[in-house]
Amino acid sequence: MKACGQRYSWVLLYRPLILRNVAGFPDVGFSDVLTGISILHNAKADESGVIVVDHPLLSIDHFSYDGDASSLKVFLRMVPGIGMKRTPETVWIEPLEQRQLLSAVEGLSPQQVRHAYGFDQVAFVQNIYQRNRRHHLAVKQATVAADGSGQTIAIVDAFHAPTIQNDLAVFDNQFGLSAVDGYGNPVLTVAMPQGRPQVDTGWASEITLDVEWAHAIAPKAHILLVESLSDSTDDLLRAIDYARHQKGVVAVSMSWGGNESPFDKGNNQYLTTPRGHIGGSGRKGGIAFVTSSGDNGEGASWPASSPNVLTVGGTALTVDSQGNIQSEVGWSGSGGGASTLERTTTPDVAYAADPNTGFAVYDSTADQGDVGWQVVGGTSAGAPQWAALIAIADQGRSYQGKPSLDTATQAHRAVYSFPQDDFNDILTGSNGTSSAGPGYDLLTGRGSPKADRVIRDLIGY
Repeated sequence: MKACGQRYSWVLLYRPLILRNVAGFPDVGFSDVLTGISILHNAKADESGVIVVDHPLLSIDHFSYDGDASSLKVFLRMVPGIGMKRTPETVWIEPLEQRQLLSAVEGLSPQQVRHAYGFDQVAFVQNIYQRNRRHHLAVKQATVAADGSGQTIAIVDAFHAPTIQNDLAVFDNQFGLSAVDGYGNPVLTVAMPQGRPQVDTGWASEITLDVEWAHAIAPKAHILLVESLSDSTDDLLRAIDYARHQKGVVAVSMSWGGNESPFDKGNNQYLTTPRGHIGGSGRKGGIAFVTSSGDNGEGASWPASSPNVLTVGGTALTVDSQGNIQSEVGWSGSGGGASTLERTTTPDVAYAADPNTGFAVYDSTADQGDVGWQVVGGTSAGAPQWAALIAIADQGRSYQGKPSLDTATQAHRAVYSFPQDDFNDILTGSNGTSSAGPGYDLLTGRGSPKADRVIRDLIGY
């Protein structure tokens, strides 16, 4: 399957002041995605390839490039605003995941993915305590589904997705998924702790992907969608802070990032479990923070490089109609590399990401004409699904009286302590800088999960 259209969009974490056309395109045009108003048309770069944006619509943070972007690389340099004590920093802008508009449902289904990665091989035994007629306490064992019951997955994204409740209902109906969580409550809660954000169609697509596929993997977990007021770093950090303080949250998924900055070391404090946190199943426990490695094949970014997160790289996964893996190689867009700030490398693990073999997503918020069933890819698809995997492991841990996992002190270390056979070791593929190979690599980390084994070992860790 090929993505349709020639328009490429970017979601900017900061307000752009300078655009540098490093690919050497002589004539470029930029338009506001939301209104279609031309911001720059046939703009001329100087000899060094720099385009300085001096326009009344400078505050608009969403642009589309009107042309062939097959080899386009654009980055911006931000200049601190009034009252900001920051030095200029560079932020790379990545294309949103490619999508294909469909008249019928295509793309990977939840059943295919759950089978490919072994989620359908997991079940738990739960002790059920009951009093008999003589009021003696009796213990019975029951087999229960490994579906995330009792756990909450928080998804942190920017802006508002106005149709997410309806879209999730359509998705559930199509694939036979539960509309209620393990407690019998509606599976999705939308929180807007900073006030109601504006609608952004690009971010709405990201939200829809994240919510639908976290739910697809852990269908009885509760999903808490936290929408930040904007895609500024401060607003996103405030949204993370809100999410990690909510009772029941065991995993926080973040499918976004930007270039590393010295200030990110201070921001790592947001990626920690608050003291006394009540995690899944009403137990004191930790929170796992999960993020994506990026889709432009570049090096380490933040929050991916934080030592407090689990970072997910990308593969190109091919399965048959039943979900049996036919092949899995490193995806050319998967980001990764050594951090310039931390003693970390990214990614830690991997998951299917190639949009040409991507996930079925239903999104009724029109984005550049795309509406309905679509095939979506990108490493941002892996973050919510690894968060769901951890939620399932926390469900199993709760049946053994264990607390939910914390990333920095448990989950991150655990992933590196497990045998290689817990993962599908990705042996081939390249992003032009890093290549897949035996064991750990900077394209796919330790590999994609054999979920039944990873979940077993996370429970036992």
